[in-house]
Amino acid sequence: MKISFVVPAYNEQALLTRSLTAIRDEIHRAGQVLGQDAEIIVVNNASTDNTREVGLSIEGVQVVDEPRKGLVQARWCGFEHSSGELIANIDADTIIPPGWLTEVMKQFARSEKLVALSGPYIYYGVPRRVNMVVGAYYRMAFSVYLFNRFILNVGSMLQGGNFIVKRSAMLKLGSPDLRFSFYGEDTDMARRLSKVGGVKFTFRLPAESSGRRLVGEGVFTIGLRYSMNFFWATFRKKPFTEAWQDIREG
Repeated sequence: MKISFVVPAYNEQALLTRSLTAIRDEIHRAGQVLGQDAEIIVVNNASTDNTREVGLSIEGVQVVDEPRKGLVQARWCGFEHSSGELIANIDADTIIPPGWLTEVMKQFARSEKLVALSGPYIYYGVPRRVNMVVGAYYRMAFSVYLFNRFILNVGSMLQGGNFIVKRSAMLKLGSPDLRFSFYGEDTDMARRLSKVGGVKFTFRLPAESSGRRLVGEGVFTIGLRYSMNFFWATFRKKPFTEAWQDIREG
């Protein structure tokens, strides 16, 4: 299956090159093993810095513009410009590791009912103890995910910035809910996709991501905020937090 990497980017000139290089290298590795066909699309989301130019400087990368600021708007714009059967949503500060794409293809090959796949983050630029706290948070979240998915049947869990969706499933969702511009957007998509097919979260698909938000706003503040938005998006179908702070590299 052809895979399209969609990378939303708002003022990400400092970190975008590393993310795109990791994607390009992983496509090359998987291509040697699987003959994998892929494309990379950067969505320049109302940036005021050199994000667009940075994206264009990487060979093989397509850049499209989305003037409406917001993750949902950017992801949907990238989807509309993509052509792959699988859509990999990777944030501009996220680095996928070697073997990531091979694991993705294995997971989708195992089950035709699987429509979305996701894995956790390991944060860089933070003390080791922060990732220990984050690991504990993921374990608790995973328990809730299993209960919601298999017992209550009310949704699932996706890690925004590290998830893959089938094009056929995206087409069944229709237009996005623009209330979810940042917080809760991944949970809302997981809930809606779970009505189409299987939405799986696995620790076999980790990716690295910048810990700048954890440092800027505090680990426990972010943990509480994401938890509240997870429950609000799952059970009340709306975000708990509508405003967000942009934290970028200097």
